[in-house]
Amino acid sequence: MKAITITTFTSFFLLTLMGSILSCQKKGDEVKNEKRIANPISEIACADPSIVQYEGKYYIYATVDPWGGEELVVLESDDFLHWERKHIQWPNLKDCSSPTSGRDRVWAPGVTQGKDGRFYMYVTVHNEIWVGESDHPLGPWRNAKEDGTPLIKGDMFPEYHMIDAEAFVDTDGQAYLYWGSGLNWENGHCFVVPLAEDMVTFDAAEIRDVTPPNYFEAPYMLKKDGKYHLMYSQGKCVDRTYMIRSAVGDTPYGPWVEEESSPIVSTSVDSTTLGPGHHTVFQQGGQDYILYHRIRDNNGTLLRELAIDSLNFDPVGQMKTVKANAGVVAF
Repeated sequence: MKAITITTFTSFFLLTLMGSILSCQKKGDEVKNEKRIANPISEIACADPSIVQYEGKYYIYATVDPWGGEELVVLESDDFLHWERKHIQWPNLKDCSSPTSGRDRVWAPGVTQGKDGRFYMYVTVHNEIWVGESDHPLGPWRNAKEDGTPLIKGDMFPEYHMIDAEAFVDTDGQAYLYWGSGLNWENGHCFVVPLAEDMVTFDAAEIRDVTPPNYFEAPYMLKKDGKYHLMYSQGKCVDRTYMIRSAVGDTPYGPWVEEESSPIVSTSVDSTTLGPGHHTVFQQGGQDYILYHRIRDNNGTLLRELAIDSLNFDPVGQMKTVKANAGVVAF
């Protein structure tokens, strides 16, 4: 009986061990063969991405590099692996021009879907913020203001740069617009104002300066488990000093305490991720992802590219530092 028992046990052990080995090998093969979204996600030189998801497709809007163009880069994909460039007729330099316009081109789109299901774009053209509206991510787009003027004029606060607008719709349905930068690479300030139901109108008297620590430009608001995370860029977008930071508060206005993990994304040791900044965040399958630009080439010109990585939080709701350049498993 003892011999039979030992033999039976030995056979069971060997079968279990072989099963474990085969299972591990299968999992290893799955990991090795899994599709990944690698960085950069596109070979098109662009920056300052914004993203919307609509009817099973992803739409990315971005600044043409170097330093903007007469239109935006617009990319469409149904799998986040293969992208097709599209063209929209608005914004453009001609239709977005006013007596208070500056000299710079089309920059930094921020696109969001309103409570009414329509799409709203807050974009910088000629150093002013314009607002467009459309029933579909690819348009036709038009100026949402009937008088054809900018939403935020370039001289609203002359000591600061009126650029980089991004809308945020809170869980109670109230929409807010964040924007603002500094001049000559310093003294960046962040402004916010609640938007009316039309996603366009606001009372100028309600504009607040809510500048968080170490802020320069490119604000992005993310609400997670009741906490408001105001994310933004610091440094110069032309070199390794550019990075993404985050501060947390209990209201859309702060007050802000910079997160312990900030900067969230910065230049990697090997400089593969160089000067990351001006980002957006979206969710897929319950996972948060951060989409940002990084420098491809700044030797004589400024060419940037888009990268994606996972964005995660610790058990107490603090944002974790992003493992830049890892890419992600395909959705």
